[in-house]
Amino acid sequence: MANFQAPEVHWLSLAPILIVLGGAVLGILVEAFAPAKVRRPMVIGLSILATASACVMLALRWEPVLLKATSLGEYIEDPLTVAAQSILVIIGFMAVLVMADRTSVGDGAFAGQPSDRPDSAAEELTERKGYQRSEMFPLTLFSLGGMMIFPAADNFVTLFVALEVMSLPLYIMAATARYRRQLSYESALKYFVLGAFSSGFMLMGSAFLFGFANSLRISALGPAIAQNTNMDWMVIIGVFCVMVGLLFKVGAAPFHAWTPDVYTGAPTPVTGFMAAAVKIAAFAAMLRFYTAVAVYLQWDLLAIFAGVAVLTIIVGTFAGLVQDNVKRMLAYSSIAHAGFILMGIIAIQKGGSGHVLFYTLGYGLATVGAFGVVALVRGRDADGNVLGEAPSLRKWAGIGRTNPWIAGSMLVFLLSFAGIPLTGGFIGKFVIFSDAIKGGLAWLAVVGLVASAITAFYYFRLVRVMFFTEPSEESVVVKSEGLSALAIVVCALGTIALGVFPGPVLSLLEKIVILIP
Repeated sequence: MANFQAPEVHWLSLAPILIVLGGAVLGILVEAFAPAKVRRPMVIGLSILATASACVMLALRWEPVLLKATSLGEYIEDPLTVAAQSILVIIGFMAVLVMADRTSVGDGAFAGQPSDRPDSAAEELTERKGYQRSEMFPLTLFSLGGMMIFPAADNFVTLFVALEVMSLPLYIMAATARYRRQLSYESALKYFVLGAFSSGFMLMGSAFLFGFANSLRISALGPAIAQNTNMDWMVIIGVFCVMVGLLFKVGAAPFHAWTPDVYTGAPTPVTGFMAAAVKIAAFAAMLRFYTAVAVYLQWDLLAIFAGVAVLTIIVGTFAGLVQDNVKRMLAYSSIAHAGFILMGIIAIQKGGSGHVLFYTLGYGLATVGAFGVVALVRGRDADGNVLGEAPSLRKWAGIGRTNPWIAGSMLVFLLSFAGIPLTGGFIGKFVIFSDAIKGGLAWLAVVGLVASAITAFYYFRLVRVMFFTEPSEESVVVKSEGLSALAIVVCALGTIALGVFPGPVLSLLEKIVILIP
């Protein structure tokens, strides 16, 4: 006992994650013990407070980390970690606002009690009493906590645990839609089964890399590759399997099959959170992992992942052209964007990590805002009763005339997706394509430019429907409590600000240097 030395815990470094996960635990306790009438507002307030507090703490950590990055064993606090976590909590804050919103008649995107069987007497009783469970907010915080650990992990076990903490709440949340419940259940099951396959690939790859390097540390891979050049095949297989697990999470082809169905069936606010935040976390983790091995295996890996990027861009671009459902169209759009971001990762240029995160920030704001708009466009029957969401393209007819602020916000998000100047999407594509050209991948940048021009077609098809056709009697933009409106406006202003004044954010993110202990 005399030689026992207490471990040194860097509480300030871990504070943002502890705040988010602590908020999730408190939310579960509130859900279990608070009176039914105050559970929902208390849990929503707690979620908003947790994400806002984590954002403030991360802002305070930025300057110390720039001066000195720290390796805390399996957890690395460097500019990549702090920047990715900052973007994640901003997106999480906006997503919570959209999730918390309800229409003027009191119905939100989530089932009153997700455990009720669709069209059963139990569900009718829940609806009649206006009962609303609120466990989706602690689940969101748990998932967000896993995402924040993801880019900081320097250990394959930590990486896998973070992956599961991030994913398991999303599997549950995908099954909680108020309308079209069976489709929601189906989407959750597909996401769970295919997610299990991706986790298996990551574990298999980790096992190969552990067998090669005799270490679970990601940062130990580089020295092991440099010292042992006789077993490249084991490293390449291991790296590919780990990357498959990450590529699944970002929806890259050919690991994208779950994306359209899950995005369509899940509650729309959950879809927005999933589409934005999961991509940010997975691409940030991919930056750390790929950088650790690419210096030694760049020429072996480049052709493989360049092919994945091209296939992803092609699938997202051409499959999106034939969609008449707005949610499925945005799902294929997200696949195409995954291909664009992957270009920036494999180019490996100075400042490229910051450019990738800038792209994910612009994409994340536009995505949360766009799905927030989708959640407000509802169907309407012949008697004028408001129904569930109306994702069909024809039901968006004339929204620009009846609700110009909603349609105007959606226009901003679509312009950003298309990469039109004065939006964050344009600056993101510009810096990513520039990195690809500098990295000797000019042909890949050309593919990206052509695909961007083609994807603009289906974005502007929705613009034409909103602004240049007569309003539809089958749909209506519902009035809500206003939280979605706040999130949509902030996301739209942020998207424009990133396009008009990108300098401060870009200069900050370009300071990112990935620590490899």
